[in-house]
This record gives sequence, C-alpha cells and structure tokens, in this order.
Amino acid sequence: MLFDTDVLIWALHGSDAAARAIDGDDDRRISAVNYMELMQGARNKREQAAIREFLDALGFVVLPITEAISHRAVIFIEEHALKSGIQLADALVFATACEHNLTLCSANQKHFRGIQSLNAKVFRPDR
Repeated sequence: MLFDTDVLIWALHGSDAAARAIDGDDDRRISAVNYMELMQGARNKREQAAIREFLDALGFVVLPITEAISHRAVIFIEEHALKSGIQLADALVFATACEHNLTLCSANQKHFRGIQSLNAKVFRPDR
C-alpha cells in the first residue's frame, strides 16, 4: 500500500487510526513526493531525523518519480485540475500508486474521487 502524507503525519502525531492503518499492511510504501513533504514540514534537524527513523523502523520503501509517473501525473492534471483542484504533488503521488499497482491510503478523497485508474482506501482519522 502507498501511504499519503496526511496518514503519515497523523501517525507521527500519535493517531491510533493511522497506526492501525500502517500496521495493517506489511508492504509499506511512499512516493518520493511524500518523503519530501514530510522533510519540508520538519521544523529542525531533530524532527527530520525522527521522521527518517519512523520510516525506517516501519520498513517504508520510498518510490522514485519515474518518466512514466511524470507522464501519468501530467494526464491527471490535464483531466482533473479544473474539476477537483488536484495539485502537482497529489498528481505525482496518485500516479505513483497507479504505476506500481498499489492501493493509496489517504484522506484526500476530494482530489482522487474522480480518478478511475486509482485504487484508493479512504483513511478516516481519529475523531
């Protein structure tokens, strides 16, 4: 399963629902875009190190952005940006899931709802 940044952030902040979602899958993957978003959100080197340790401890594999992923993301932007507001990062993450035939675990349902080729599992955070 490919986990979106929102799920990872909830897990890092102690969400039981996010921890269960991650623990429920043995094949944990993220896009290079998710990794960059996490690093960009860190406030200091200590937080960056904690993020790397979290990902390593849970065995996450970071998938690179390939030419095929870029091409598919361009198509997603062309077809969905005006309808759903999909942005560059989401298009790349969604394209990564599609190109690797992975289910995407994300709460970002608004942006991926119309993408027929994307297999997604809607994440619902703790309430």
